[in-house]
Amino acid sequence: MTGTDDAVADDDALYVLTAILLTPAQFPSVLGDDYPEACAALGLEPYAEGYGLVLGQDSDGARWTVVVDDVSLVAVAIASWDCGMEYDLSPDDASVVGALPGWPLAVAVAAPGVPAPHDPEPDPEADGEDPAPLSPPDTDVWGPAQRRMGADAIASQWAAWREQMDDAPGSTPDDAKDSAPDDGATDPAPDDAPRPQTAGPHPGIRLALAEARGYLEDPPPPGRVRSSFAPGDARMIRADGPGWSMVARTDDIAFMLLDEVPGEILPVRRGPELPGLLKALDAIAVRPS
Repeated sequence: MTGTDDAVADDDALYVLTAILLTPAQFPSVLGDDYPEACAALGLEPYAEGYGLVLGQDSDGARWTVVVDDVSLVAVAIASWDCGMEYDLSPDDASVVGALPGWPLAVAVAAPGVPAPHDPEPDPEADGEDPAPLSPPDTDVWGPAQRRMGADAIASQWAAWREQMDDAPGSTPDDAKDSAPDDGATDPAPDDAPRPQTAGPHPGIRLALAEARGYLEDPPPPGRVRSSFAPGDARMIRADGPGWSMVARTDDIAFMLLDEVPGEILPVRRGPELPGLLKALDAIAVRPS
């Protein structure tokens, strides 16, 4: 494999465009509610150590997702890129687990000097049994992948979403009112993410909270509940279940997204029970190493 600044010298070379982690603590939510489900979407065994996914183009411009088991190398590359530093991500051939056609996520850049990104041609020797190319989810249709992506967007931009809330004292834990205009619209915001909507308490919120409490008695698959850094002494909690996603800070409120309420974000006020639930979820959550 080669970085995007190097020449493609042979048919096996790959222009590396980006990379993502696939571990119990950090995986592309579009692939599933938990780590084993995300691995299954790619035909991988859910090994505890996880994988790195390297997204790039070959010398013909075809999209490929290369799976490697050198998680540390991929993590260093991602951290360097996040800091604006150059890093030539070139995993050793021995660390390559396999190559999958297509990309599971949308990639906004393309490799220079090769044809535009496209799915690779079917392997004529596979007799039609080669895997279908990976592709990003359709953002025009609300479903589990879009719901989880919406929760990810809230977690990454918590302050911006939190500012939109009218955090009046004395609200009940499942009070879903907020400061959005009462226009009944459910269209996504300009950045294609869901947005808070005016809504009364939804029965799906209580059901989701009950299922989240059930995780304390019956531990869910790895990655179903994740905990990450938040300012101060708080933690950011991400939890998913059948038809719902929750993102919350242990020192603040929670936001719930439901499959049955397309494009809406339903706030969950702290009340008397939410703080204890978030603290307990944090205790069982998977954390980045």
